[in-house]
Amino acid sequence: MIQTIFRKVISGSEDFTQNEKEYLEPFIKDDIVTYENGTYKLNSKYRVGIVKIKNKFASLSDLDNEHKNLKLDIDDLKGAYNNDLILVKRVFNPRSSFKAKVEKVLYTHATSLLVYVNEGEVFSVKEGIKLELKIDFSSFTNGNIYVINSKTFEIEKDVGNIQDPKVDQYISLFLYDELIRLEKHLDVDAKMNDKNERVDLTALPFTTIDPASAKDHDDAIYFDVKENILYVAIADVSYFVKENSELDKQALQKSTSIYLPNKVLPMLPPSLSEEMCSLKENVDRYSYVFKIYLDKDYEIIKSELFEAIIKSHKKFSYGRIDRVIEGHLDKYNETEKEIFDYLIPLYEITKKIRAKRLQKGYDFISKEYRQKLNHNLELEGISVEESTASHQLIEECMLLANIEASKKLSNVGIFRIHEEPSFQSLSKLVDEVNLLGIKAEVKSSVHETITHIQAKAKNSVLIEEINDLIIKSQSQAKYSSKNLGHFGLGFDSYSHFTSPIRRYSDLVLHRMLKIKKVPESIDDICEHISANERKVDQLVWDYEDRKYARWAKNHIGEEFKAQIVDIERGIAKFYKDMPGLRIHLDNYRGEKLFLKIKVTIKSSDVISKNIVGTIKNV
Repeated sequence: MIQTIFRKVISGSEDFTQNEKEYLEPFIKDDIVTYENGTYKLNSKYRVGIVKIKNKFASLSDLDNEHKNLKLDIDDLKGAYNNDLILVKRVFNPRSSFKAKVEKVLYTHATSLLVYVNEGEVFSVKEGIKLELKIDFSSFTNGNIYVINSKTFEIEKDVGNIQDPKVDQYISLFLYDELIRLEKHLDVDAKMNDKNERVDLTALPFTTIDPASAKDHDDAIYFDVKENILYVAIADVSYFVKENSELDKQALQKSTSIYLPNKVLPMLPPSLSEEMCSLKENVDRYSYVFKIYLDKDYEIIKSELFEAIIKSHKKFSYGRIDRVIEGHLDKYNETEKEIFDYLIPLYEITKKIRAKRLQKGYDFISKEYRQKLNHNLELEGISVEESTASHQLIEECMLLANIEASKKLSNVGIFRIHEEPSFQSLSKLVDEVNLLGIKAEVKSSVHETITHIQAKAKNSVLIEEINDLIIKSQSQAKYSSKNLGHFGLGFDSYSHFTSPIRRYSDLVLHRMLKIKKVPESIDDICEHISANERKVDQLVWDYEDRKYARWAKNHIGEEFKAQIVDIERGIAKFYKDMPGLRIHLDNYRGEKLFLKIKVTIKSSDVISKNIVGTIKNV
């Protein structure tokens, strides 16, 4: 309402209700708004707009969209918060670096703010700005974190103290609007009593291959060596989660499981994600199965999709199957031997399928760092995960199922799309690579350019870093109701079918394939789950960065090995001792990208996650 009133004032409208006129009376009295000949006008000294706060900088986005953003003093916002509607007075003092000062908060969207206490003053956790609240915090303990009602100024929740690592999860969930993950799970009375006839595949020796710590098993595979038939069985989540049920609405809201270093915050209640839907060992489970027929050249002849009952005869970890592929069978029983007898030839087949796929797609060599936390939720180490033979075996099987699922959709469905990078991104990539001493050039196609860079970098000591630059140049994959292909994988058509326990997109796809109908809200679904996917990624990074900051706080003054990763902001990343930790360099003087250096940690702020260090001998 208030925003509408000021839009009318700015546009020169004469159409005001009596209530709107009464609202404007105090502004007329203070000479902020004038009223002449039946027309309201905003005094040219003032502006009304939305406050935007990012990286400890504040600005006003004017309501009329005709003026440039005005810079605001982030330490004097009069209690304004990000996206609040504010009134500002323009500053004409040429010595001031600020273009306007906040006069009044006209409307606040925020009803709950996450704040912390420092020396009797209160600051927002997200932006680190000082807030003016009608509470005396002078006697409050430094580092205490609270949820404050921004309208009543009452304390809604005492979160704890920033010194306690257990507060990190709540902070990240609050900042990214995912507190629903802490609510009690819906009660589910899940039973396998399908009235429809399902194909009984329980006699086939299916297996699951997952991380050793996995509790939710989405997929299982079996390969008929004699007939050259691959079975990919996926948890039949859509049987248990009915469309538009309360369970379904909550799953859509979450849209994905959150994987933190120490735990999983599942999309579905654990009674489903870890029990009735999970393809557990030696238990009959409902599944949705692709039966994929391959010819002698391992091309797909045809595929069949049907509802079935399967039983995983054995669950394996990636590590165990890696040893099997390498010829180290370890001690095994008859069931395991039966599975190994088809996994080993299947691996050889998937290697050939992978090689052919990479003629159009890409093989990005990258490492994933997994934080290891102790019982106090403190960071104690990093494990490095790389794509091994067992990972690639499962990946190729899942890709085949995802491709076949996408082929069964019409022109409108739910696709996983990835558009090729722009010419500008590609040119920038070539320039960055050349600065590293790799002589590359833009070729006639994007694919040719990227494979050309990879070939040039193959024997370089910076091959991993160059792959990171290539990945950084790519557009972001997302969901779409229209098929635009998947550039990175090199597929003309691609969908997500194989992880319905942890991804809502796959659940929607299963339903569509079963009833041959596209939801009316498919575009809204695609937009929501794409946005939520990005948000959850940022949430996890926020959580992990705070763990890094805690660790750094305990190592002030110590020296570590790092590598320059951002030449614009002077940021380095540890590659040893605590890989993945990012540190801002206070004496950065233009050292080249990926230069290996030694740094000393000077300070670490757990709230802002900002770690500052100094390059040694500079």
